[in-house]
Amino acid sequence: QVRLVESGGGSVQAGGSLTLSCRASGLAASTSCLAWFRQAPGKEREGIAVLGSGGRSDYADPVKGRFTISKDNNKNTLYLELNSLKPEDTAMYYCAADRYCVFRGLLGWAAGDRRIYWGQGTQVTVSS
Repeated sequence: QVRLVESGGGSVQAGGSLTLSCRASGLAASTSCLAWFRQAPGKEREGIAVLGSGGRSDYADPVKGRFTISKDNNKNTLYLELNSLKPEDTAMYYCAADRYCVFRGLLGWAAGDRRIYWGQGTQVTVSS
């Protein structure tokens, strides 16, 4: 059974930093495509960073240069480093995984795709 558990969210002031973690079980990070999404109140869920099994990554324009996605295969854990945070980054952040995958682009993570697993989310709140 695949399980994804996010942690590391919290409340920070604008300009601050956080590192989110997503601990995975039931899959191997080394063979999985992994991703971070976020959903702000009243808005649709958006993909912000993706990481292929071989290390290829991509980012949404609003977070390029500020956020960094990475993984530790030995710990089966996905990370998202958030720097230079802005109030508009306030959202619930979710990790997602496709167990046997080389790369999925930002638009390739449909909510109804049964190959994709989702975590429960961790809240990030950025105050001005």
